Amino acid sequence: MSGLFVTFEGIDGAGKTTQVKRQAARLTRLGLDVLTVREPGGTELGEAIREILQNLGNMIDACAETCLYAAARAQLVAEVILPALQARRVLLADRFADSTIAYQGAGRGLPEEQIIELNALVTRRLRPDLTVLIDLPVEEALARARSKARAHDRMEMMDQAFFTRVRECYLRLAALEPARFVVFDGRKTPAELEAEIFQAVQEALERCIGTSGDKARL
Repeated sequence: MSGLFVTFEGIDGAGKTTQVKRQAARLTRLGLDVLTVREPGGTELGEAIREILQNLGNMIDACAETCLYAAARAQLVAEVILPALQARRVLLADRFADSTIAYQGAGRGLPEEQIIELNALVTRRLRPDLTVLIDLPVEEALARARSKARAHDRMEMMDQAFFTRVRECYLRLAALEPARFVVFDGRKTPAELEAEIFQAVQEALERCIGTSGDKARL
């Protein structure tokens, strides 16, 4: 693989999606070939699964939920992510395999080792070059997520204890893999976060493909 694969993680309301868009715009202005994807989604199958997972009327078993996320991820990897990296693009993903460990493992209480095995299968053992973890206290994150003028999905309606487990898992994963994860303070302004995250992305560009992104083109 010769592209750059950056994933963005964090609990709902932390600001991941905003930063994916900001980083994509910034990298595109520098002449880099950038693609953004989201999970679940990014393919026809993935978007159909996304509708099922987010529908508040669906009562989905935790194991079934995990398998649905895995199916969407498998299709995204095969159809979009691997071809993009082979084409030497910069790929920014709004969630990836770590989210299933955090949400369905720590959050839902499913065995983490089994989720890791499932992730290895559906991702073909693909690992991000950089994972941006935007950390935010649970109370503030939930207040942000639930204040938005849109319909809430099933996950956003979980209680504070659920998201506390998810947040703690993310921080544990980051501590276990400091070479891949960089943790950012989600309480900072979007502009401050953008600047700090961009510095980490530049370092990843230099490390993985030999350019800082300054007037560079893959």
